[in-house]
Amino acid sequence: MYKNLAAALAVACFFSPLSFAQSTPLKAGFVYVSPITEAGWTKQHDEGRKAVEKALGDKVRTTFVTDVAEGADAERVIRDLAQQGHQIIFTPSFGYMEPTLKVAKEFPNVKFESVTGYKTAPNVAASNARYYEGRYLAGVAAGRMTQTHFAGYVAGFPIPEVLQGINAFTLGMRSVNPRATVKVVWLNAWFDPPKEREAAMSLFNQEVDVIAFHTASTAVMAAAQERGRMAVAYHSDMRKVGPDAQIIAVTHHWGDHYTRRVKAVMDGSWKSGSVWGGVKEGMIRVGDFGPKVPKKVQGEVLAQQKAIGAGTMHPFTGPITDNEGREVLPKGQRLSDEQILNMNWLVQGVVGKAGR
Repeated sequence: MYKNLAAALAVACFFSPLSFAQSTPLKAGFVYVSPITEAGWTKQHDEGRKAVEKALGDKVRTTFVTDVAEGADAERVIRDLAQQGHQIIFTPSFGYMEPTLKVAKEFPNVKFESVTGYKTAPNVAASNARYYEGRYLAGVAAGRMTQTHFAGYVAGFPIPEVLQGINAFTLGMRSVNPRATVKVVWLNAWFDPPKEREAAMSLFNQEVDVIAFHTASTAVMAAAQERGRMAVAYHSDMRKVGPDAQIIAVTHHWGDHYTRRVKAVMDGSWKSGSVWGGVKEGMIRVGDFGPKVPKKVQGEVLAQQKAIGAGTMHPFTGPITDNEGREVLPKGQRLSDEQILNMNWLVQGVVGKAGR
């Protein structure tokens, strides 16, 4: 049938299993800790997933599972995705770290991305964003806008990532308003809209006129809108929920990072390691100002954002004292990444203790 061996081999290669495998879309899985709401933590990660699809087209097929509790449920879902042939699985929640590591040992040929985790393995990479950079900038806006000098903060769990945000927000506020005080309510939950709302309402009853939060829904923003108070949106722009309440948003952007990691699996360049990106890398941004914020304040915040991106400004620069009166950092020094990643204290100006 073929005139020579070379032609026969060429046809055989064309129809080889390897060639077929290369034309099959790569399967990328995503596990979400909450439902996909109109804004918030999970919404931003799903926007990242959609960005992967837009960038890579028919070269990739994505799957996602929502509202997966941290712990045994997460382990089951992650394992199911690996068994279904997903070549890379993203697990964006701190409580998914250990389940991800456990499942990864069973599937050494699958790549896993532990987002907000810090432990790695040969087939598990970690990534996170420097949320504290945006928190500091939001604190500057809040410090300029408050009339009572009291801010509230609805917090999920007392892990370093959350403590970084509370501290940076407080430092930002007090950089422009030394009288500012931040009151924290711990929920011990990431996504519980009724509890988030209740915590916000409680803070508004304590002279708080501007509020921030580290939880996954829009409940705190909605409560601020209802009570005629001000709020800092987190994860997403929430002006649809709080058109009058929102003064600024700290937004997260995962699309470029997720796309790079999927492409790395495709071209065989994927490696384990840790990524911690912020304003400079485009993973964190502040903006989406509300109508109450004067142009002068907007300009001040955006100028400081530019300085953080350029590396000429650092939110954790001394002198810094904790809220028990101990010096944490002398004047002129900066906290190292290691010190920030292991943060277990609250700065002067925060009412309460870490975790309570």
